[in-house]
Amino acid sequence: MDAQTLATLTEQVLSKLLASPQGALRLFHGRGRCFPGLEHITVDWLEGQVLVSLFKEPSQDALDKLNNEFINWTNKAEWSASKAQSLLLQHRSRDRSPTECVWGNYQEHQIVTEEGLQFQLDLGKNQNSGLFLDMRYGRRWVKENSQDKRVLNLFAYTCGFSVAAIAGGADFVVNLDMAKAVLSRGRENHRLNQHDLTNVKFFAHDIFKSWGKIKKYGEYDLIIIDPPTFQRGSFALTKDYQKILRRLPELLTENGQVLACVNDPTLPSQFLIDGMREEAPSLEYQYRLENPPEFPDIDIESGLKALIFQKTPSTDH
Repeated sequence: MDAQTLATLTEQVLSKLLASPQGALRLFHGRGRCFPGLEHITVDWLEGQVLVSLFKEPSQDALDKLNNEFINWTNKAEWSASKAQSLLLQHRSRDRSPTECVWGNYQEHQIVTEEGLQFQLDLGKNQNSGLFLDMRYGRRWVKENSQDKRVLNLFAYTCGFSVAAIAGGADFVVNLDMAKAVLSRGRENHRLNQHDLTNVKFFAHDIFKSWGKIKKYGEYDLIIIDPPTFQRGSFALTKDYQKILRRLPELLTENGQVLACVNDPTLPSQFLIDGMREEAPSLEYQYRLENPPEFPDIDIESGLKALIFQKTPSTDH
């Protein structure tokens, strides 16, 4: 990593800090390949904690230079003005993705605010902190389109969509994820926002063994599908997404909507459009949500794909 590349990273991060970031926000997105030499680095602002993630193991020399540059940041006026409390470095390419504190006071449990909603993050324990920042517009869309609706949230993770749906006036939400721990965090996220959990369900089940239970609580006005690209032993996106799509017509109300997502850089949005046409022809593609501007990408199809579909009445009989 040469001096010019490091200078670019510093300039990008400090200029964002100068704008007094709030809540949870990406400060630098190297993975969109818009900054040569920095493709494996992201920097996030998490309510005062700055989290740098390395997605590829650098040489020891490059790592030393990076660490020196980080300390250099903390001596700048922009850093002081931002009131940053810590600088964390996560090694995403290493086993268990360890996080170290380079500077300041490290808080493992951090509450962040996004568009008026609160979320609890766990920094350093897992690969992901508990909130995918590139999905901000997806959560916003769900909040704006959930009034009086019954919502099914598949691959719920920490229930960000569920929190958005209840905040948007949803009648009922079913969250399904294989991992109990993330659903527990989802419950906490709802409680953080003073939500009544009477009409929110949390099921730690394998989706492919749970269609009966899912159907029991339907029909749904809105279904959200935001799967991992790969989950060992349970889900492979290219093979298993179709199995979900073909179930949608029987689970949806007459004019029900689907927010279907793919975050694999190798799969374009056409993968979902073609899959839906083949497996659930009664669902029509409407439009694709934009990604937040702080996630620039050299190719729009490499970033997050969040697509809206709508069921057209009486064509699935």
